[in-house]
Amino acid sequence: MRIQPRQQILDIWRSVIQASFRDGAWNWGPKEERNSIRDAEMVLCLLYPATELPNLALDRPDSTADDVVKALAPLGRPTSIALKVIDVLADYVAEYTDTEGEPIFSGGSYFRVGGDKAGAKSEPIDERQRNLDVVDSYSMSVTLCLAALGFISVLRSSVKKSETRQTIGQLERAVQDRLTAAMVGLLRSFVVNIVDESDPAREIMLRTVSPTRIRDQAQEQAVVDNLNSRLARTRARLRDDVRLGVGEDVKEGLRDENMLFECGWGWSIVRNATPFKIELAETGFRDQPKICSVDGVADPRPYLYSTVVALDGINDLLSTRTRELGLLNEDQRRLSDALQVRWAQTQRYWSTIARFGDGDWPLEDIPWRTSDGDENDYYSLLVSSVLVQDLENREATDDDLNRAVAVFESLAQRGRITRRVTVNDPAVEMHVPGVRMNLGGSELLGTRLHWTVADFAPLLLKRALQATRLSQNVAARKALMDVADSTMAHLDRRRISQGPAAGLWDDPGDVLFPGESRVPTTKPSWYLSERVVEALVSGARTFRESPVRSSAVGTRAQELLHEAEHLLNREMLDADADDTSAKRSELNKIEAILIRARKIIIQQPGTANALALDALRRLDELAVAHRDATRSM
Repeated sequence: MRIQPRQQILDIWRSVIQASFRDGAWNWGPKEERNSIRDAEMVLCLLYPATELPNLALDRPDSTADDVVKALAPLGRPTSIALKVIDVLADYVAEYTDTEGEPIFSGGSYFRVGGDKAGAKSEPIDERQRNLDVVDSYSMSVTLCLAALGFISVLRSSVKKSETRQTIGQLERAVQDRLTAAMVGLLRSFVVNIVDESDPAREIMLRTVSPTRIRDQAQEQAVVDNLNSRLARTRARLRDDVRLGVGEDVKEGLRDENMLFECGWGWSIVRNATPFKIELAETGFRDQPKICSVDGVADPRPYLYSTVVALDGINDLLSTRTRELGLLNEDQRRLSDALQVRWAQTQRYWSTIARFGDGDWPLEDIPWRTSDGDENDYYSLLVSSVLVQDLENREATDDDLNRAVAVFESLAQRGRITRRVTVNDPAVEMHVPGVRMNLGGSELLGTRLHWTVADFAPLLLKRALQATRLSQNVAARKALMDVADSTMAHLDRRRISQGPAAGLWDDPGDVLFPGESRVPTTKPSWYLSERVVEALVSGARTFRESPVRSSAVGTRAQELLHEAEHLLNREMLDADADDTSAKRSELNKIEAILIRARKIIIQQPGTANALALDALRRLDELAVAHRDATRSM
């Protein structure tokens, strides 16, 4: 299936409005299903493309594209659409702010206890556990708040009514406070886990980076020394530049090169996370918000899923758009700088681990094994995600990207994207119900919770498209686009086909349960739908880039242009400068074509090639016509 981001996003928008907008009001759905993440995902299905892709913008009502207005017709005219977005944002912020003015980041209905099989019901969860914050909410809130602030900053100039401007101003202040709190939550959820010689995780980590069995102490020490050499810069930066959340015991462990370590984000604020203070003068908080000092419960070790989610949110903080629109205040820039250090070192750490050694990469040894001994193809995709982000921020080599292509192709096969599902196929559980993550530390408040992630397909789509943007190798780009196209086709077959949510996700029946009699799904998964939207936005960015330039095609285009220009010059010798005949007009057109081809030959050698061929065809037609005319005389 061909990926067409603009058209596909417009189709999704129609489905979002059909599912969410009824009787002139936004419908958030059943209260028992709502939580701070799910509702943010719902809003971002609409707002994220509108703020990331200029041709889908809603914040300049006078210039909103006609097809966008048509897709969102139930919301009214362009101005009404923009103001409805403001109303929805205000509803969201009000719902997830408590009576003391503190932002709420709880996982709520996304937490699970007990059964995790498809269709199994979760056991009741203690209210204190339901109210636990989660990194997913911090990161999603960062993305939502930045999208909202950017939307407001542009829309404000189009608003004339003082009452509306006042409403927008109040919303902006509340969104700023939520953004500040979410950034603090991300900072206090970052963790460096020191793994000493007695920790069972040490053996697992060494086995992950060393494909051959370590037979003795000397071999183990050689692997540790090599690993330390590769991670020396990361170790030093974590020890010297990261202060919040890294206590003296951790810094002491980082000084000891016999200790292994891992870094990233826990699933929530980790135990013993150090308190933090913000500048109240730039916020609406009267006192330091609770998130700055609340005791964390999460085990102080990184979760791959939470790490990738956090990195995505921080990417939005560090984006060109955030900087150009000046969306952060002074205190938020300080928080952003602190997060950027963690973002950079975390990417470097996992990228180094993924490519460690001189032979096969550990990442190529699918499935990836986490330090607690759990292994799954989904973890390989998560590590690949960090690798792609790291390569995006540094200069990637052809070898890096060619090997990444093979990983993505393998994951597409193992994830039954490009291979058919078999009877009782264990790979299906990675999609439905998803990969289960036990939330270590949640048992301090009751039965241990778990979190289920089921975004394998949209995550594969997003990362394949990102990797395509990085590659300058034609064959690699084609292979990555093949993976992306196949994944989009897989996802398209999983769209809900009936009911108000038709066109959204997820109805996996025909794709993942062939031959089984299953009741069609009619309830939307905002979790999966939002991630498909993210992937399509990533696709739009990829397609906006200049196409890859082939040196072979460029050389061929030069040769064709040389021949065409020579033949044109020969025809011009016999042409009268003052001639106004059809022949002279055609020669002028051919000259314009060749000028255009010469102008773009560096950036678009394939197009220059096509233009040169067109010029050669036209010149040959003129030559044939001239010969025919000569013979008839």
